[in-house]
Amino acid sequence: MPGGERDAGTMRRSIAISMTVLALLAGCATRRVQPPPVVATLPKPAPAPLTMPKGAYVGMPIPALMADGRYATPNRNLSADGAVWHLRAALNVAALACRGPESAQVVADYNTLLTAQKAMLASAQTRLASEFKAGGGDWQDRYDDAMTRLYNFFSQVPAHEAFCNAAAATLTDVQGVAPADLPAFAAGRLAVLEKPFTDFYAAYDAWRAQQAAATRMASVTPFTPRPLVVQAVPAATPAAHPRLKLDPSAFADAGTVTQ
Repeated sequence: MPGGERDAGTMRRSIAISMTVLALLAGCATRRVQPPPVVATLPKPAPAPLTMPKGAYVGMPIPALMADGRYATPNRNLSADGAVWHLRAALNVAALACRGPESAQVVADYNTLLTAQKAMLASAQTRLASEFKAGGGDWQDRYDDAMTRLYNFFSQVPAHEAFCNAAAATLTDVQGVAPADLPAFAAGRLAVLEKPFTDFYAAYDAWRAQQAAATRMASVTPFTPRPLVVQAVPAATPAAHPRLKLDPSAFADAGTVTQ
């Protein structure tokens, strides 16, 4: 093969290789990267302020909330006899203190209960007193204190109306209960009779907790955030890639090459 033709063929192959390299380098160029969107995070709305329960006052003492989620009322951990006698005490308070359209019926139903359950009530009181005697010491004083706390519990004014409604329903339902079934009835109804009071405690506890949280927040120096400046992230600049300059004479027709 003449030397001129070989040189022309070599030149064409070099040009082809150069174009391939340029294509590969162009494919490796860095693509434009869009900046991430700016997302604004709004703070959670503050809970609506609670109103102090009706009949409550600041610093009002209420029973402690125990580990089992119940309040330390006088009706916790009672024996069967204790439940019967506490039921009688609650209904006695209702007959003495509840006034309204149903007050006469409440008194009549309470007197009917005393007559129908006379023997059961008397034996329950005797056995409950024996429980205090078994504790030794001045049992009578402890017994009297316990009964005073019990009557005071069911006489609390803030829950008076709801308690009277529950007592009226209980006196209606207790009519016809057999003496042997009275302990079970008493255990179930004591929870109903004390619910107006424990609901009041829970509402006061919730209000008190919210007030305490607000006081803590007020004592903290307010933080003034700096103005938020959103700066756009510039797009990435493609990496520089080499450019190959081609000699136009390389594209000359092979026929013009001097032999």
